[in-house]
Amino acid sequence: MPLIHPHALNIFAGNPLDRVDSRRKDSAWVAAQLAAPGAVLLPVWRGQTYVRGMEAGTPTMAPLPVAALARQLAHLPWALLGVSSEQSFFALDLSPLDEPLPLGMGGSFEDLRRMGGLLPADDAAMLAHARGLMHWRTRNRFCAVCGAACLAEQAGHVMACTGCGTHHFPRTDPAVIMLVTHGERALLGQPARFRERRIFTTLAGFVEPGETLEEAVAREVFEEAGIEVANVRYHSSQPWPFPSSIMLGFIADAVTETICIDPHEIAEAHWFTRAELDAPTAFSLPPPISIARRLIEDWKQGAG
Repeated sequence: MPLIHPHALNIFAGNPLDRVDSRRKDSAWVAAQLAAPGAVLLPVWRGQTYVRGMEAGTPTMAPLPVAALARQLAHLPWALLGVSSEQSFFALDLSPLDEPLPLGMGGSFEDLRRMGGLLPADDAAMLAHARGLMHWRTRNRFCAVCGAACLAEQAGHVMACTGCGTHHFPRTDPAVIMLVTHGERALLGQPARFRERRIFTTLAGFVEPGETLEEAVAREVFEEAGIEVANVRYHSSQPWPFPSSIMLGFIADAVTETICIDPHEIAEAHWFTRAELDAPTAFSLPPPISIARRLIEDWKQGAG
């Protein structure tokens, strides 16, 4: 069943669907869901998401009846996302098609990363689910063990190798993202890839094998900014299907103050007071859609 969230959610969190894991192996039940009159598809095309209302600045999820794309279901990647109020939701990847949908459907394919903050919360979470799962499906067509072709099983949630029989399951890459504080100041860096855009944000990095989340926080901060940290504590998390991550947010206390950046990762890094972050003019903060901005705003309000 969907998780009941007692606290404020990050964008893309709070998926209302029951993922019905126990029913995916029942091919007859899955087929019945596909054939049900109310079953709908959330199409994805080359990493973009299908919505309506984008021209008015108020996009909403635009589910399509399964019957409208039944022919594409026979040869393109799809997966069951879940069930809500007895209605089944499926994802379908139309990327191989040059023209993904017939004219007259009334919607458009848009970049979820750019518009996620404009969507209703439930819509954003379900569309993120669809995008992330379809990314995994289309990139696991061949076995990583023997190289043979894989076939989808369990309503699109398992890729079974036709050669060695290995089962491949959806993967999410864990990444830590952290706000480091020292007294009344917070450490923000400008990623090298944003050098010309002057965006200062929290530090982040992927978790490495054999590493705890707390160890990853300490390592990434030291590698990128030369700062040692202690008292690493969890804040919140955010699904981030760009393409397949889960962002694990933390707050950490700085033990040292002298910044020494890795120029390959960070163009600049500085300590900022709350007043300096209230109305920045010479730089921008990360967009409100991101957990990075949530970490900063919560700290500005005195949390952490």
